[in-house]
Amino acid sequence: MTSGAHPRVLIVDDQRVVREGLATLLGLLDSVHVAGAANDGNDALAQVDALAPDVVLMDLNMPHLDGVEATRALATSHPHVPVVVLTTYADDERLLAALRAGARGFLTKDAGVDEIESAVLAAARGHAALAPDVQLQLLDALRDGDHLGVPDADPPAGHGLDGLTVRESEIAGLIAAGLSNTDIADRLFVSTATVKTHINHIFAKTGARDRAQLVARILSEDR
Repeated sequence: MTSGAHPRVLIVDDQRVVREGLATLLGLLDSVHVAGAANDGNDALAQVDALAPDVVLMDLNMPHLDGVEATRALATSHPHVPVVVLTTYADDERLLAALRAGARGFLTKDAGVDEIESAVLAAARGHAALAPDVQLQLLDALRDGDHLGVPDADPPAGHGLDGLTVRESEIAGLIAAGLSNTDIADRLFVSTATVKTHINHIFAKTGARDRAQLVARILSEDR
């Protein structure tokens, strides 16, 4: 990007109403210019070639080629074009997958236009741009190394449910004690998004369909 120039942004989202809404909002700003829009990852790659934007504002959940794979492809073919993710869901797996793929920013769709503007400008200047709640979630995930593909230092333990990590066993026990996701997050000093991700992992490992079934299995194994 030429020094002093306004960054040109490519909007990538499979929902037309979102693309048009973002284009309208960003079009009201004096600090950025909307270069164009793409409706999926494949279209994004073509539009980057055609339009040469300075920043790509990328959704993750799209058909044909999702945002993570499109980000990975752009990091290889256009490494100087930063990607800022703007997505509905920010669970640990999506967050870490996007950052591993090369995203320089990560926002959720409840972000205000000022947050989006700040993230785009930061990315255009070569800086990282993570929403404050996403930063906290990333720190939680870094602390719980199993989210990064790094096993916990301690061996699996807990309530006799094979395959659970120490943290997962702890959360399973708190669920059995009747604590809500918010209560668990407060108890463990993590975000609710991190708790939800752990619970999804617990359900997947134990085969439980819901909290009630998980509690029933814990109680049966404790007998």
